[in-house]
Amino acid sequence: MNGILDFFKEDPLRLLILWLLLMSVVLFIVMGSDKGRAKAGARRVPEKTLFLLAAIGGAVGGVIGMRVFRHKTKHWYFAWGFPILALLQIALCVWLFLRGGAA
Repeated sequence: MNGILDFFKEDPLRLLILWLLLMSVVLFIVMGSDKGRAKAGARRVPEKTLFLLAAIGGAVGGVIGMRVFRHKTKHWYFAWGFPILALLQIALCVWLFLRGGAA
């Protein structure tokens, strides 16, 4: 366990990428679940929750989920918001990488 923690302590960029991947998987699953709930007429995931998950790192998963599940694609604030957040999150990783890490 200590070896794993040391791996991320040495390069915080790795931790950021892991976080973004984890949150993207979470939002992708939530988008699929919400689409299933919509079809079943069940209680939905609030849009605020979807945006919160995107804002804290899951935007890439949200964009992929929108495409795969054809969910929230007609709402302009999702169609534009998720991709913009995804680009910002990717740009942050690229910027940190070009700086030589997040030291």
